Amino acid sequence: MQNIHPKLILVGAGPGDPELITVKGLKAIQQARVILYDALSNNELLEHAPCNCLKRFVGKRAGMHVYSQDEINRMIVKYALTYGNVVRLKGGDSFVFGRGQEELAFAQQFNIDTEVIPGISSAISVPAFNGIPVTARNVSEGFWVLTGTTQNGNLARDLDHAIQVKTTVVILMGMSKLEEISSAYIAQGKGNTPAAIIQNGTLPNQKVGVGTVGELAAIASRGDLRNPAIIVVGEVVRFHEAFQSVKEKLAAGFKIAV
Repeated sequence: MQNIHPKLILVGAGPGDPELITVKGLKAIQQARVILYDALSNNELLEHAPCNCLKRFVGKRAGMHVYSQDEINRMIVKYALTYGNVVRLKGGDSFVFGRGQEELAFAQQFNIDTEVIPGISSAISVPAFNGIPVTARNVSEGFWVLTGTTQNGNLARDLDHAIQVKTTVVILMGMSKLEEISSAYIAQGKGNTPAAIIQNGTLPNQKVGVGTVGELAAIASRGDLRNPAIIVVGEVVRFHEAFQSVKEKLAAGFKIAV
């Protein structure tokens, strides 16, 4: 009889490029008995798992829920007790809108050992990959990371507060709320704040659209941008090479073409 030692390891897979996972995260995959992976974790990472590893897709995307969170929690416990070493593979970092803490706490109720291996969050790495720093001296004194879709389906209430301060705002899961985001900035007289939408950040099929926050929907329409994507709003977007043409149009007093 094989001795089973139940364990859950939360592994952040990074923003998309499989080479952006941590060394420790990769080692966990190589030793996994079971991997429960999300839609935003790169499937190439599964190739590093042992040949006898059980791999189950449990991902969630807009409009697509294979399993509820409660079902995923129960699966973690079931597989940990049955097979031992379970890796929960999530895109980005498990603790940045990844519900990692909920899964950790649920497993611990069953005396399952747990470990967290942080991942590179898309909120910081995707802008950086595109030459956009989330902070810059004399430009942005900090950054806010908000969700575009809370548990009740609404835009994060903190957005109004974030708009009032001199910071960068990064919005995850916000593509269905572009008009609302624009309206919130326009209402505070900041509709001309630079903004970028980045789809499939760090991947070969990445797409980027830049402009002003007041016309986020137009930016998405022009570039055919959709999920998965992040939204970056703030003066730091001016560092992106494509923003120069936008800056020239704004300086000339033209509205960016819709």
